[in-house]
Amino acid sequence: MKEHSPKSGTQARIIAVSVSDRKGVVKHNVPQARLLVEHGLEGDAHAEGGIRQVSLLALESIDKMRAAGAKVNPGDFAENLTTQGLDVCALPVGTRLKVGPEVELEITQIGKTCHAGCAIRQLVGDCVMPREGVFARVLKEGVVSPGDAVELLGVSG
Repeated sequence: MKEHSPKSGTQARIIAVSVSDRKGVVKHNVPQARLLVEHGLEGDAHAEGGIRQVSLLALESIDKMRAAGAKVNPGDFAENLTTQGLDVCALPVGTRLKVGPEVELEITQIGKTCHAGCAIRQLVGDCVMPREGVFARVLKEGVVSPGDAVELLGVSG
């Protein structure tokens, strides 16, 4: 089983919070955003409820794409929350996370189908979001900001 807890001595944290006002575009980074219960990130085009309310991707996954030659940054994979120090794609569905002082999320889906015409895939021949991005629903709302701690609370079910 893959290790998915923060590395010893390393605090898992949020590196970037990203939103977009329409689908199919790179998200832009914001200094903070409110996550709404059973909805998603306020002001984001993907916040529609359902099981894919918030998307997360590890900075370590973005770094893999950078090593392959892609000039990419947090938000470029359309993720809402970029994390560091936590292997989010190894978390089982049902994992609950506390983000910052208030927000609680529950992992609902690992990966997704990559849409046709993915700009990252066209540029470097691969894209990590379909394999390493995860989706969550918002259980407790609140504001999240870069630098906020991410804590594992356990697995539901």
